[in-house]
Amino acid sequence: MRVKRALIPLAALVLFGWLSAGCVKLGPDFQRPAPTFAIPDTYRHAVTPEAIGSETDPWWYAFNDPDLNRVAEEVLENNLDVKKAGARILELSSRFVQVRGDRFPFLEVEGSAQRQRVAMSGVSGMIAFPEREQETYVLSFPVSFELDLWGRLARAEEAARAELLEASETRKVIVQSVLAEAMNLYFLGRSLEQRISIAEESIGNYRRSLDLVERRYQRGLSSIVDVRQARRTLAQAESVAPALRQELGIAQQQLAVLVGTYPETHPARDLSRTYSLRLAPVPAGVPSDLLLRRPDIRAAENRLMAQNARVGEAKAARFPRIAMTGRFGYSSGELSALMKPESELWSLALGVMQPLFDAGKRKAVQRAAEARFQQELSEYAKTVLGAFSEVESALLSRKEQLERRERILVFVREARATQEAAESRYVRGLVNYLTVLEAQQTRFQAEENLVLVDLALLANRITLHRSLGGGWPEPVSPKGGDAAF
Repeated sequence: MRVKRALIPLAALVLFGWLSAGCVKLGPDFQRPAPTFAIPDTYRHAVTPEAIGSETDPWWYAFNDPDLNRVAEEVLENNLDVKKAGARILELSSRFVQVRGDRFPFLEVEGSAQRQRVAMSGVSGMIAFPEREQETYVLSFPVSFELDLWGRLARAEEAARAELLEASETRKVIVQSVLAEAMNLYFLGRSLEQRISIAEESIGNYRRSLDLVERRYQRGLSSIVDVRQARRTLAQAESVAPALRQELGIAQQQLAVLVGTYPETHPARDLSRTYSLRLAPVPAGVPSDLLLRRPDIRAAENRLMAQNARVGEAKAARFPRIAMTGRFGYSSGELSALMKPESELWSLALGVMQPLFDAGKRKAVQRAAEARFQQELSEYAKTVLGAFSEVESALLSRKEQLERRERILVFVREARATQEAAESRYVRGLVNYLTVLEAQQTRFQAEENLVLVDLALLANRITLHRSLGGGWPEPVSPKGGDAAF
């Protein structure tokens, strides 16, 4: 019963402080800032305002490419930047637990045993006091707790939680960026393989033309100038392939690094130049949803939230700090009597600390925190505006690239027909070799332009997914020519 009576004041004091802590939080409560500009109901260049899916959707499945799916899975599993971002989350999670622990009572256990010889140097009358040995045994439980009346510790916890959330959103930004970079390299590699195929076909075509020109020259039907032009064109075409193979190897090495493997190169595959992806239209959704979908916007908002809490923490630091300490335990000169009631000890203390003069230091800390909040506010607004700009730019580029592709398709058809007609008329002696040469070069340039515009459309689609914050569901029956890309 005596133990209980001794613990009651200590427990009651700690419980009161814990329950009453943080009832008042100095500083402003966070509210998401409203954009400084009007957000339209739809994007200017959107195809349809349908809703988009979750940012967690495996949006790369839209390309319907098993090899691309494999690359994405390897990036998510092995990329070093993604792993680093994950470790950062673990660090801030532990830090949040540390900061949150400051709001709870701190309880320890202390024990000591001491034995010492005490020398008596004085004399009382004619009797000298001899030396003697003393033993001391102590077992106690000290408790300390800061009464957070002004919400300083609560604001610190709020800031730590926001920083943890920011790290989580930043990791999503890194994942999206790395995935986008890997997919761009993947499609760049396919594009280079197609361009190598075009270069090899052009070399074969120029060799046949050279053979034809040389035979006509031997019969006196062509001039030496035609032969030289044919040889020059062949040599020029043969010089293109090594440069393309070099670009392909570099792209393959860069992609290998992103998926966490040793940088290696592989020979170009013989891909059909008609290769293209038929992708559904882009339902861009409602622009206001972008504020909730983009992880970089959410990260900027969490940074702003953390700094807002830092303002309250700095303001609360200017008010008195109230600390409670207590101790309960036993102290005895004999180990056998340590736990007896007469060996009990306990203490309670309440301390208040209020700065009287600090030359404006704490006020300056608060002003600095408020200034950093204004900086983060501007950064948040800039992030939001940049996100809308990315979406609008990607939608505009997609629209114009689709139209450009249609024109290039006509260009390719006409260039092939022109080459066939020029070669046929040259054999019959109706046109000179320059006409044939120009038709050949134009045809292969047109086919390379088609490959490049396809690459631009694929890269644009990746940009759209990333800028819109993820994937979207399959739309209903796309109409017209907009079904491609």
